[in-house]
Amino acid sequence: MFYFIYIGNNKTQISHFQRMAQGTFIANSDVQAVFPYIENIRDRYNTVLLFEQTLFLDKDSSIISLLHQKFPRVYITLLVDNTLSEEAREKYRRSGVSNTLSSKATIVEFKALQHYIKVRRKHKIEEFAKSISEHPVPKPFKMPLGKRIFDIVMAICAIIVLSPILLLTALAIRLESKGKVIYASKRVGTNYRIFNFYKFRSMYTNADSRLKELSALNQYALDESESYQGTNTANITINDITQQGTELQNILIGDDEIILEEDFQKQKAQNNSNAFVKIANDPRITKVGHFIRKYSIDELPQLFNILIGDMSVVGNRPLPLYEAELLTTDKDIDRFMAPAGLTGLWQVEKRGDTGRMSAEERKQLDVRYARECSFLMDMKILLRTFTAFIQKEDV
Repeated sequence: MFYFIYIGNNKTQISHFQRMAQGTFIANSDVQAVFPYIENIRDRYNTVLLFEQTLFLDKDSSIISLLHQKFPRVYITLLVDNTLSEEAREKYRRSGVSNTLSSKATIVEFKALQHYIKVRRKHKIEEFAKSISEHPVPKPFKMPLGKRIFDIVMAICAIIVLSPILLLTALAIRLESKGKVIYASKRVGTNYRIFNFYKFRSMYTNADSRLKELSALNQYALDESESYQGTNTANITINDITQQGTELQNILIGDDEIILEEDFQKQKAQNNSNAFVKIANDPRITKVGHFIRKYSIDELPQLFNILIGDMSVVGNRPLPLYEAELLTTDKDIDRFMAPAGLTGLWQVEKRGDTGRMSAEERKQLDVRYARECSFLMDMKILLRTFTAFIQKEDV
């Protein structure tokens, strides 16, 4: 599945690329608004940012640099109207642009881009596997015999007990839509080993065409007026404001920015008008898919991952390639010196805060589990997992 995120407000161009895109297409003129969406994409090597060039080179390169720093595995393509000067081309390249594409690109040119993204993803997986094999991790984790026996017994018992659900789910998926019942994605587990991570398929195999069919429902929304460009206050300090004679009571100070209250209200209104319009019933997800996702039934095939030995009942969740590739430093490597698990420590922590925690907090909990894991800890995590499930909270 391809993911295309268009940043800009040229409706003609948006319509042009939306018609050609094979996959999910989202458009928004507000860069900050696309952050949550990208953060929820699990396969960022299949994600393309289509950045609409403006007349302001410095501003463009600054925004692109921010996007590249935050999402280094996303492929950034600059949409241009004319040939770039060498100076502009170099500045865009340094900011993180991977490629340029004409704003009037033909279907052949766009298909070539999509083909390249597909090949690039395959090469990235191969490069990662090769780099790990050439630089093996120190003191690789070895599964304790007792834990492995427990995993096998638990997986077999769960498969037997849940076999009616497994069979009925597989039958329901096959009856509703054609295609494979089980979906496999590449994940990185113990000792950085890449394996096929199994889930029940919850989407139509022709998801792309179904998006086209329902394009009238409009997957994106843009304001009719020109995007508001407020005062650039991202790098303004209190001293700057006082020197300019601005009234402090009209200033809003946040963790990451200082902004004039008037600008904030206008930006808020603009963000509301540019907010993503999601289709109530996502055409990519089957009716069965909605149900099995809601009750986590789509995760049950991972019992076979446990039986094979890819995973354990309790451990650190296996990561998508793009995430694992960022965690290869000495301080992060411990996270992979533990079994990959169906459930783990961070899934049952911070229940009083609805499970919200930063990526750093999750990473530290994974490292803590790797260093302290024991049979007793596993039993406590399992008990808390079942308790959390009964309480109908996400784990």
